[in-house]
Order: sequence, then structure tokens, then C-alpha cells
Amino acid sequence: MSNRNSQANKQAARERLRAERERQAKRERTRRQLTVAGVIVAVLAVAGGIGIAVANSGGGDGGGGSDWAKAKDAKLVKPANTSGDNGTTIVIGKKDAKNTVDLFEDARCPGCANFEQKVGETVQKDIKDGKYKASFHLGTFLDDNLPSGGTGSKNALSAMGAALNVGTDAFLKYKEALFSAKYHPEESGPDKFGDDNYLIEVADTVPALKGNQAFQKAVKDGTYDRWALEMSDAFNSVKDVRSTPTVKVNGKVIGHDTQQGKAAPSTPEDYNSMVDAALKS
Repeated sequence: MSNRNSQANKQAARERLRAERERQAKRERTRRQLTVAGVIVAVLAVAGGIGIAVANSGGGDGGGGSDWAKAKDAKLVKPANTSGDNGTTIVIGKKDAKNTVDLFEDARCPGCANFEQKVGETVQKDIKDGKYKASFHLGTFLDDNLPSGGTGSKNALSAMGAALNVGTDAFLKYKEALFSAKYHPEESGPDKFGDDNYLIEVADTVPALKGNQAFQKAVKDGTYDRWALEMSDAFNSVKDVRSTPTVKVNGKVIGHDTQQGKAAPSTPEDYNSMVDAALKS
């Protein structure tokens, strides 16, 4: 009995020693991992700080342009083809069109990009055919809500104002290009719309804006920055819009019911069906 107990004690001691060595090895691995992680976080923090600084320096345009800290006190310049006290009403379509479709979007919104890529051509065709007028409501809330921060929603909206000043067709085609699969930035990626040079690069795909010096100057000078803030405030004042994109037909939100409200139709067939049903009612 005594011998068996002695052997058992020795075995238990060996097990305790092995367990202690494993714990020490684990602690050392953890320490090394935390050290590496700390270095990575520090590098990312520096990179993130640089990205934010570039985005906020001169509007993130790569040299001059928008200064959003000063934009709220700047003189309000309303683009042509707008109406209302602050130029926040954008209605495009035939004057005798009896119906109105309201579209609520944010330039950096991935859902809006998907909507535009799938349904945008249908909307433009309906406007041209006189099926309805379209009223555009553009927000900038994603600048404050995306993890990467930035000023891309505001900057792109200001650039869309410059396009609208050129003409309604230039505005529609430019908005289409900004939301296209080729040019729309990833939600988790860099804030490309915060760079005026990138916005001008996209504009060069639109015939009416390609090489347009007046348009480019307005983008770089931030001519419509104050207007973009007014548009954003008007967007935020609409109480029954909880997400983007949101589509209204004659004042009534259409879409599929979700916990967040109504999800906008995402295919031309779905869109046509919902719009037609709303027009009949």
C-alpha cells in the first residue's frame, strides 16, 4: 500500500510539473501574441490617423477644395435645377407627370449602390417616359457611422451639386457612375469619395462632365459644400425614412417589410411591380 502510494505521489508530482510547464509555455505564447498584436494595432492606428487627416485636410481632395469645418458658415450657392429656399428640392422629369417617386440615398451606401446598379436604368427610363417625376433626397449620415469615418458622403454630394448645375442629365449619369460597381468604394475600404481627384476621375466617364473646367473648379473649391450640408439636414428631417435606399411613391414608402422598416425593391421586376401597384392604389 505504502509503495503504491509513493509511486502515485511521484506520478502526481510529474503531472503537476508537466502541467506547470504547459502553463508557462502558454503564457509565453500569449505574451508574444499580445506584443505582435500591439505592434499591428499601433501601425493601423497611425495609418488610420493619416487617412483621417487626409480626408479632413482640404476636404480630403488631395490638394485644396472642401473644408467641412467652415462649410456651415460659407455662403450658400444653390445649383441650377434645384428649387426651395435652400435649393434642397431636386425634381427631375416631365412637368405634366402626375406621379412622383421619392428616392432617398447616401453616396457611400452599399445598398444604394446595389439598387442603382440593378434598378437605376429603370428609374431613368421611367423619368424619360413620363411615368413619374423623381425627387431626389441625398443624405450624408454614413460619414459619421462607418468605422472608417471620413467625408465621402458630403464630398460626393457636393460634387453631385456641381453636376446638377451642369444639367439634370449630367446629374443622373454622374450619380449612376458614382454608384457603379467600378467606382463605388467598399463599405469597409478607403473613403475614396473623400478625394476630389477621384470624384473628377469618375466624372470624366460622363460626356457632359469630361474635361469640364467649371465642374472641376466647383468640386475643388467646394462651391456646393454648404448646399450639401443643407441637403443633408433636409434628408434628416424626414421622419419615416429609417434606412437607405428608401423609395416612396406619391408619399408612401414601398418595399418589403423588415424589422427596420421597408427594404427597397432590388430588381427591375420587383421595382416595377411595387411601383405599378402603388400607382394604381
